[in-house]
Amino acid sequence: MPLSDRPSGAVSSLTLPVGLLALVLLAVVGSWAWIGKAVPMPPSPLAAGEKLPCVSYAPFREGQSPLNGGTHISEAQIDEDMAQLAKITQCVRTYSVELGLDKVAPLAKKHGLKVFQGIWLSGDQAKNRKEIDAGIALAQQYPDTIAALVVGNEVMLRGELSATDIGKILREVRSRAGGVPVTYADVWEFWERAKALADDVDFVTVHILPYWEDFPVPAKDAGAHIDRIRQHVADQFPGKEILIGETGWPSAGRMREGALPSPVDQALVLHDVLKLAKEKGYRVNVIEAYDQSWKRRSEGTVGGHWGLIDSANRAEKFEWGKPVSDYPRWPAQAAAGAALAIGTFAFAFYGAFRARRFEGANTTAVQWLGVAAIALAGGTTIGSTLSTLPLESLGWVGWTRNGAQLALSIATTLLCAGFVTRGTPLRAFAVGLDFANVRACTGKVRTLSLLLVLGVLAVGEVAFELIFDPRYKDFPVDPLTPIAVGLLVVALVRRPDGSDAGMAERISFWGLLLAGVYIPLNETLANWQAAWFGVICLVMAFTLSRVLGARARG
Repeated sequence: MPLSDRPSGAVSSLTLPVGLLALVLLAVVGSWAWIGKAVPMPPSPLAAGEKLPCVSYAPFREGQSPLNGGTHISEAQIDEDMAQLAKITQCVRTYSVELGLDKVAPLAKKHGLKVFQGIWLSGDQAKNRKEIDAGIALAQQYPDTIAALVVGNEVMLRGELSATDIGKILREVRSRAGGVPVTYADVWEFWERAKALADDVDFVTVHILPYWEDFPVPAKDAGAHIDRIRQHVADQFPGKEILIGETGWPSAGRMREGALPSPVDQALVLHDVLKLAKEKGYRVNVIEAYDQSWKRRSEGTVGGHWGLIDSANRAEKFEWGKPVSDYPRWPAQAAAGAALAIGTFAFAFYGAFRARRFEGANTTAVQWLGVAAIALAGGTTIGSTLSTLPLESLGWVGWTRNGAQLALSIATTLLCAGFVTRGTPLRAFAVGLDFANVRACTGKVRTLSLLLVLGVLAVGEVAFELIFDPRYKDFPVDPLTPIAVGLLVVALVRRPDGSDAGMAERISFWGLLLAGVYIPLNETLANWQAAWFGVICLVMAFTLSRVLGARARG
């Protein structure tokens, strides 16, 4: 258009965009400095030189799984683990004697560790017999190392054996264990349903996991909750010692109501629990020593991140009594965000140049504000997206999906900034998917329409899972936020052309609208991850409403 016909509010100088870029960079770096700061912890519950009372030990590293019948853990690997664990704990709890775990007791003895030796029970009677006989043999051979035999783990919870069956096995093991104490371990509610089992054990072992409660408990209240439940169980079994056989907190994964997995919350919960246990004189076993990636197949991201020690670098996740950060590498994440923000403005400047050269139009203040919003959304989330990618990606399917979300997030951030300053209208799905008629519209219009299609699919696929199978599914809000913001800004800055919109857009609109309301309510409003994802769904629904509304007005 002629320069005299430029839109009201057109900006011809660089002052506004450069100023906005500076503000965005300041916001990106400032936000990362804020969320990355280390949070002070309470004083260490351990005295100088004191070690943890006991931790659950599973030896499986990346690529190893007890679910794979061919897995066998070498003595060398267990020996390496025992050497490391002997520096932080007095005892390890195992869950089985198979797959090489029968070597834990002799290797633990070598490193001065005690063992709560597990005997795995299931509905397979033949396998149970092998476990029982092997576990008893270990107790007889290493009576000074094996502090107790834990006969069965959450068998009632899984519904594989009745309390009567378990009691019969416990009585047999006690009669043959040569005086080594015998116990059974299960979630505390199941002990209440089978009180008679207390007669067949030397002490009662209960699992109290605030994150997994039917009504999840936030980290700040978890220590008090664990202490209260232990006392409640003790009241049900007077005269019996109550061992907390599993308690802990995950360092990564999805929220459950107000329970957030994070390094900070993991450290806080364990500080509180061990402090209370020491003050009140009861024993605690922490779950668990090492992250177990194999659990992610059945329990999602959160299942693989209960360890005190990171499975990737074999380093402890925090130091007792020292401040803990959820994002200790935040400067690098801030740098990634700043780089994306600069790239976003670079694409916007290119779009503005093209608009001025070929259409004679200067970019307006509103357009530059839209670019700033896109850059801010991408810049503040790209660091988290990159850091959670290896945590939340499992197998080639997980890596493909999450990698595609990352690529789409970056592409939408950069391209939408250019489309905003170029003044490209958002079009219906059909425009981007009409590959048979590529000359029907310009490449930029087709690309923008295709971004809308992919954005709706990305958000819709996650929404579908969170509606129908939500328990272990993550909320990938970081990669999806820039997608929703980028498309929204394009739809707001210039009226979409919805002439080709139809049933697909209407179905997607209603699906995203309903998901945006249902998911936060289903997860409860205490879950800010669910609320954030709900907003993403509603933003995408609003963007589609702009396209559909443009068609109606047309």
